[in-house]
Amino acid sequence: MSERTQTRSPIIVADNLEKTFFRGRGRKAVQIPAVKPLSLTVEPGEFIGFLGPNGAGKSTTIKMLIGILEPSGGTVHVDGLIPAKHRVHLALRLGVVFGQRTQLWWDLPLLESYRLLKVMYRVNEADYRRQMETLVELLDLSSFWHTPVRQLSLGQRMRGELAAALLHRPKILVLDEPTIGLDVTAKSDVRRFLLRENRERRTTIVLTTHDMSDVEELCTRIVVINQGIKMFDGTVNHLEERTGALSALHVTFQTTPLWDAINLPGIEHLSSDDDRSVLLHYNRRQFTPPQILEQIREAGRIEDFRMEEPRLELIMRTLYEGDGRLGE
Repeated sequence: MSERTQTRSPIIVADNLEKTFFRGRGRKAVQIPAVKPLSLTVEPGEFIGFLGPNGAGKSTTIKMLIGILEPSGGTVHVDGLIPAKHRVHLALRLGVVFGQRTQLWWDLPLLESYRLLKVMYRVNEADYRRQMETLVELLDLSSFWHTPVRQLSLGQRMRGELAAALLHRPKILVLDEPTIGLDVTAKSDVRRFLLRENRERRTTIVLTTHDMSDVEELCTRIVVINQGIKMFDGTVNHLEERTGALSALHVTFQTTPLWDAINLPGIEHLSSDDDRSVLLHYNRRQFTPPQILEQIREAGRIEDFRMEEPRLELIMRTLYEGDGRLGE
């Protein structure tokens, strides 16, 4: 087979993956399904957002993908390995960052943590020096290189965590809330680094987050699960089309509007900046801006209005509140 006709194998393949926990023992044990049959493929070099509300099954799925949990049913292969059976071998190909946990030694300087990880991941000295030079430059670690981890700011620690996860140059990077609690500057630094890691080194990245700005700036594809069921798999634009894409309309009246004088079924009046300014959310499939403006003129004389394109937060809320999966 020529190089042109060769196809790459997916780096992550889950087929009808499921996980059920049990509460209690014996005949009184109660089954609690955390992940229902879920199928997923991830190609090498993808940057995928794995999303869902709290309790949706995201963390359980991630733990099965990295080998911490064994599935109750179905199969999963990550880079050709069965995670639960080959966890040690998979660890050499995998980097993991949990935003609220650390893999660094709390009382040691950052440099000493890396030296310990070098031994754990069996990285030879030449590769270690070469990779650390790159990471120190890209993540700007030199200013706190000798600082104990417990004294680092949250932004510094997260940069340190990313370096630790990439020390052994893994093929796959799994990130769980990597920007949680970070200020605007620190978030920007982390996002810029992750984009470079994905685009230049073709590292496959799986991201779980509640920060939709992370998703909008980083992910080329999103998978949404809720109550253990995959609800959507595709691009953000595709999700907008499938959900109807809620848009926002900011309206300022010359006087306080008389809302009782109008009827706007299906349009949500979410908030007011003051007694004259209102924010409306509406479904682009049901209404056009001229139709809405025609209606709200009944409430009072309009001084100004501004329309916004759909925000991912609104789209995700629409999806979470729906009663079925949207398909792929």
